[in-house]
Amino acid sequence: MELIVLWDIDHTLIENAGVSKEIYAAAFTALAQRAPAGLARTEGRTDRLIMRDMFERNGLAEPDWTAIERALSDAGKARLQDLSRRGTALPGVREVLKEVSVHSSWVSSVLTGNIADNARVKVAAFGLDPLLDLPVGAYGADALQRPGLVAVARERARRLRGAPDGVPVVLVGDTPRDVEAALSTGSEIIAVASGVHSPQELADAGAHTVLPDLTDTGQVLGILEALSAR
Repeated sequence: MELIVLWDIDHTLIENAGVSKEIYAAAFTALAQRAPAGLARTEGRTDRLIMRDMFERNGLAEPDWTAIERALSDAGKARLQDLSRRGTALPGVREVLKEVSVHSSWVSSVLTGNIADNARVKVAAFGLDPLLDLPVGAYGADALQRPGLVAVARERARRLRGAPDGVPVVLVGDTPRDVEAALSTGSEIIAVASGVHSPQELADAGAHTVLPDLTDTGQVLGILEALSAR
């Protein structure tokens, strides 16, 4: 095995058109029996942190995580049709995922702040799930902070796909938190300015490779092939 590629989901692979924040609001409402005072603050955080912040800002004790995860899962499943109708796979994503998936010596999965159930909903809404090795991925219930997800994905790739120690890991994401997660774990980063952060913000966070989006399949593959050859 030559390479592990881990894709962020929201604003990297898909545009969720506000459905994500509706999921958090619905989960909060189901648990608190009242609507939150404001929208969830996401910005590359894990679901654990997002929901903790919502309860703190609303002056409520945080429920048990098992209950939170169940509420998030229920809210996500209920909004699959809304997501597929209102959202979209971002330009170039389907093509690049197809090309990466045919490399037998690469693992292509996700590293996302979403819990696993909602990550599956989001990629399935646009038919991207067959192009990703989702069991190897790392999800928002797996660690509190995003850098902790990298070790989770490495271990799953080792256990499930026989990835050797030291195989390069590449994160692809749209926020400074994606960049931080890569740099703090010795991973590579391809930052894409397809979310709210500008190319300059991503470069200032430490990303050496910053793309406007994923539309240039050849360019993305070239970067990945160069990393796998190191």
